[in-house]
Amino acid sequence: MEMIDLPHGTVSYRAAGPEDAASPPVVFVHGFLVDGSLWTGVADRLADKGVRSYAPHWPLGSHRVPVPGADQSPRGVARQILAFLEALDLTDVTLIGNDTGGALCQYVVDTDASRVGRLVLTNCDAFDTFPPFPFNVIFHLLKGPRRLRFNLLPMRLRPFRHSVLGFGLLARKFDPAQSRAWIEPALTDAAVRADAVRFLRAVDPGDLNDVSTRLAGFRGPVRLVWGTADRAFKPALGRRLAQAFGDAEFIEIPGARTFVPLDAPQALADQIASIGDAAPSPS
Repeated sequence: MEMIDLPHGTVSYRAAGPEDAASPPVVFVHGFLVDGSLWTGVADRLADKGVRSYAPHWPLGSHRVPVPGADQSPRGVARQILAFLEALDLTDVTLIGNDTGGALCQYVVDTDASRVGRLVLTNCDAFDTFPPFPFNVIFHLLKGPRRLRFNLLPMRLRPFRHSVLGFGLLARKFDPAQSRAWIEPALTDAAVRADAVRFLRAVDPGDLNDVSTRLAGFRGPVRLVWGTADRAFKPALGRRLAQAFGDAEFIEIPGARTFVPLDAPQALADQIASIGDAAPSPS
């Protein structure tokens, strides 16, 4: 992992693919209580295609370096993403979001789309579905440092962690070591828990719904790559989100759940690579 100091704090990230790639750079945005490893299978397949990508650990509960004092509202995290693009001088970026990260990508293009050339969203929050049932109930139960740790303790057991009460609704299969690594920082580091709770307390479905009214202003190519077996972010939500952008493609991935990067890494990599050939948004 590489590290970079940003105005809000230090971010670790994994870069994959050739440094001199001719194709636009790809930047991944994961969701709450997972980290950049969610994208490893996709990033490695993109690297095989000659695409350079960056998978940061955003401060959403599974990060290892706390960011005390940072603005942990969704728009604040969007500004952290923009700071990452600026620090690495990444332009004409293909920005990829999943789950909560898809909502953050919407905040990014609403805040400043000047470095974003195109957008790929997999199953994610949209409009006032932020988060969807049953995760809206779960998020409510986690809105306190002690409550967060208490409710995560059963997740140390693999059967519970991979059940419908843990990550089980989100993918067909998990690597136990990876899913354990996702929960460990919030269990063991009080400062990480504080970062996560500040984010949860700032989540506002009405605010994301307001962002949706301006998504059509993003002029770059947009592609929604949606797992059709998702019981939380259903295809109807994805189709509605595609319409909000005005001219977005909607691609179905049969059998995939929320974590399309885990369930269908090759299909997602192919979609990302092909949209990378599209023209960037006008400056």
